Amino acid sequence: MAFIIEGNRILFTRAGETGVVSVPAEGCIRFQATASPKIELQDWTLLPRETPAEIWRDGEDVWLKTGNLKVWFEKWGRVTYFIGDRAVIREQPEMTFTTGYRHYRNIGSGLWAMRATFEPDENEQFYGLGHERINVFSKKGCTVDLRHLNTKAAVPYVYSSLGYGFLWNMPSTGTVELGMNRTRWTSDCAKTMDYVVIAGSPREAGAKLADLTGHAPMIPEFALGFWQCKLRYERQEQVLEVARKYKEMGVPVSVIIVDYFHWTEQGDYKFDPEYWPDPKAMADELHQMGIKLMVSMWPTINEHSENYQYMVDHNMLMQTASGSNRVFDFYGPQAEIDPTNPETRKYVWKKLKENYIDNGVDLLWFDEAEPEIHPEQFDNLILYVGRGDETALLYPYYYAKLVWDGMKEMGRDDIITLSRAAYTGAQRFGTLVWSGDIQSTFESLTEQIKSGLNMAMCGLPWWNTDIGGFYGGDTGTEYFRELIVRWFQYGVFCPVMRLHGTREGHDRTRNIKEPSGGDNEIWSFGEKNTPILADLIALRYRLIPYISKHMKEASEHGTPVMRPMFFDFPEDPVCWTTGDQYMFGDDILFAPISVQGQTERKVWLPKGDWTLTKDRTAYRGGQWVTVHAEISEFIAFVRSGAGVLDAFRTQNKTVE
Repeated sequence: MAFIIEGNRILFTRAGETGVVSVPAEGCIRFQATASPKIELQDWTLLPRETPAEIWRDGEDVWLKTGNLKVWFEKWGRVTYFIGDRAVIREQPEMTFTTGYRHYRNIGSGLWAMRATFEPDENEQFYGLGHERINVFSKKGCTVDLRHLNTKAAVPYVYSSLGYGFLWNMPSTGTVELGMNRTRWTSDCAKTMDYVVIAGSPREAGAKLADLTGHAPMIPEFALGFWQCKLRYERQEQVLEVARKYKEMGVPVSVIIVDYFHWTEQGDYKFDPEYWPDPKAMADELHQMGIKLMVSMWPTINEHSENYQYMVDHNMLMQTASGSNRVFDFYGPQAEIDPTNPETRKYVWKKLKENYIDNGVDLLWFDEAEPEIHPEQFDNLILYVGRGDETALLYPYYYAKLVWDGMKEMGRDDIITLSRAAYTGAQRFGTLVWSGDIQSTFESLTEQIKSGLNMAMCGLPWWNTDIGGFYGGDTGTEYFRELIVRWFQYGVFCPVMRLHGTREGHDRTRNIKEPSGGDNEIWSFGEKNTPILADLIALRYRLIPYISKHMKEASEHGTPVMRPMFFDFPEDPVCWTTGDQYMFGDDILFAPISVQGQTERKVWLPKGDWTLTKDRTAYRGGQWVTVHAEISEFIAFVRSGAGVLDAFRTQNKTVE
């Protein structure tokens, strides 16, 4: 094996492999390699910067050091990463003796299926990989597909309990195995293997990840209030009636959302005038009530759209290697736009601006942002930036960039795009990720708590769920009425508080393509629940100064507002295993109830002094406590002495 030290990086070659080891930021080491004779270096969404490194030879081996992270590159090809003097990542051979650390399989045209395999540590835990509908906190023992799906956003980053982050800097589809027998990262299709090791505590690694992939902007303060939505408001007057009723009740609403099929045709990007005769007047009235207007946009398009032929003629749609370009069937076969093409982004933004933004729409909701395709044959997709299986994870990144660039050109800074998927770096375009079309069950709520904490570790701090779940909710049942209250309580302590869902009670009698589902406003879930939900919304608004302060931290330092307990208490072993409670900012510990009929639960209090918000009881940390909470109560603790306690009114109505 041949090593060449060139400035702050190591170039290496051996039979069948060429690569480079570099330092993209202090305390971070980047490894890139290929089986091609010439390496093609591509940053994708990474923002590396030239950083000094200490490099030395040790016989026929070579070492590189940055901060307290170093890599040992042995002459026969194995790499081992150390934090201080402790080895934390070591490649594992798949063959006898010292061969087979990295594997490449030729799939043609300079593309390779490739994998990197590392030795396991039975005590190591992993967190991250985006969100997925599984009831798992630590991903140790899991095999996870790297592909976007409805309810699954694949962000190829994990944080390890051994004190490092690992970013698989490859937007290809693939798999990661975090098993007891090995840790393995696999790419289905790539030109170059590319990953980054990031040393540091959860907070330190999060800050470095933000530096490497981009910082989220400062979220506009209005976004921290309550968002009202349902599937779906089918006409203009329906939206205004809902907004007026909230106003009459004295319940604030920050954003109201008009969901899909408000349009004339998929791909037209405009209101249907039959049901939305004067969207500008609607937006103006909402604005007078202090409410922002968001509308849904899909990437689907077909020949009935007025924009279809132009986009086909100018290669603005996602192509296929074989067969029709119709990759999704929803009210007929649909093609989909290709936002990785800069010309597509310009054209679609022009239409969105003319038909929505210029008519008073404030925000855009990019649904189907994975994008959804059937069947999931990513190797058959052709995007502007490459083959689908090489670049598929980038789709929501460029989808959000479409809005960001257009809004910035207008001089707008209050940019938020609600997106059903996201990829590393999308946070810098104001992406608000939501967890997709999840079920309206207590089991689903339990899954979402862990899912959100894993997303929080991935550098995308703006995240939320459909409060109440998306489908299967019957508002007339006691089951759902209990669920909606518990989910609302959880929603108060999420980065964004947004009510959405399709409720039982669809009216299929009218001649309309997508009719409105059942009611989904706070007065829709029983008389007893209405004041409870109104009180929770009021609490959310009292918490806005606190949330805003921590959103500033998220923007400047990459510190998520909603985060696992170990983020703040990495020295506490219990916090690494507790995925059903979390910190919301520096001072609030929230322990959601997500089991039907449950009115008490155990909560782990880490070191320090804590105050239970519902009755102001003081507790010493370092112990499990059991707390009772009726349906009108939630369980939250505040660090003793924190000013945010004043935002909480005692929930126990007998205690004043």
